[in-house]
Amino acid sequence: MTPPISVLIVDDHPVVRGGLRVLLEVADGIEVVGEAGDGATALALAADCHPDVILLDLKLPGLDGIAVLDELKARASTARVLVLTSATEPAAAHRAVRSGAAGLLYKDVDPDALVHAIRSVHDGHLLLAPEAAGTLVGSADGGAAVTGLASLTGREREVLDEIAQGRSNREIARALSVSEKTVKTHVSSVLAKLGVQDRTQAALLAVRAQERR
Repeated sequence: MTPPISVLIVDDHPVVRGGLRVLLEVADGIEVVGEAGDGATALALAADCHPDVILLDLKLPGLDGIAVLDELKARASTARVLVLTSATEPAAAHRAVRSGAAGLLYKDVDPDALVHAIRSVHDGHLLLAPEAAGTLVGSADGGAAVTGLASLTGREREVLDEIAQGRSNREIARALSVSEKTVKTHVSSVLAKLGVQDRTQAALLAVRAQERR
């Protein structure tokens, strides 16, 4: 049998943590392995429990969610972090994704959608609330980006599709049977043609282009 997806819940409100635990404990294939009400406890539990997915609020006492994300990245944590927040400011979404979040949803998300999101980020996908995705793409999601997508070579489109799946250069190299150096060259070309600064923006453009088809 496939082991369940282990989840660590991080939120400073006990009622919210309790509600999330009840929701996830009745979902197939998901196991809650811990709860934390602040950033320091979250980091300690992440190191101890090695969760597959961390549900993380951005507003925490002591170390906030962004600081937790930064520290997890510094520790090379393999946990996929799904931010679940009430902070709707565009800057919050930018900072979370730049700090390594695999997804960002708002707390009014439908329960079934949240369960789906946990499974999706665990599978390696980038998942953002539509409002957050729009702010991240920003000015890049315009005519220049559309032109850039059209100018990609067949191989560059394959690389972009892999990026949109959340895969690393090593994973892309393995999937396409090329060297990591070659993948790195293609990634640089894709970013330049799309007029974006990083892989996250490229992935968002790819996803939104697919939605328009």
